[in-house]
Amino acid sequence: MNKRLHYLIRPMAHGRYADVGLLLLRFGPATIMAKVHGWGKVMHFSEYSPDFYNFLGLGSAFSLGLVVFAELICAILIVLGFFTRLATMPLIIAMLVIILDVNAGKPIYNYETPLLFMMIFVVLMITGAGKYSLDYKFFGNKNVSQA
Repeated sequence: MNKRLHYLIRPMAHGRYADVGLLLLRFGPATIMAKVHGWGKVMHFSEYSPDFYNFLGLGSAFSLGLVVFAELICAILIVLGFFTRLATMPLIIAMLVIILDVNAGKPIYNYETPLLFMMIFVVLMITGAGKYSLDYKFFGNKNVSQA
């Protein structure tokens, strides 16, 4: 396997309590993201599509589709702890668009929730999913790095 790709998907060793903490950090916010935000956009796709923020200039429906992919599919991957580091990247980008573009110049209370989600996903991108994850089951081994 490519070394760079392996670095992105391999788990890192943490203490038992840290692994439980990472499980909770993954499960809670990613479940909320998938159920409330992602699934809600899927269920109301046709309603949201015409007026959705067109951040790439490729059309509102395409932009909404990318956000649905991030908020639903990537969030489910994070809940499962599968390709966790890769799955955080689209969510971080989506939150950055909300913070820096959609809410640019507005008071912080307009974007504090996406800011909190973004910080959680950045932490998960840095740490990985921990021991209680599919990443650990499929990509972990007895020589897991202490990076």
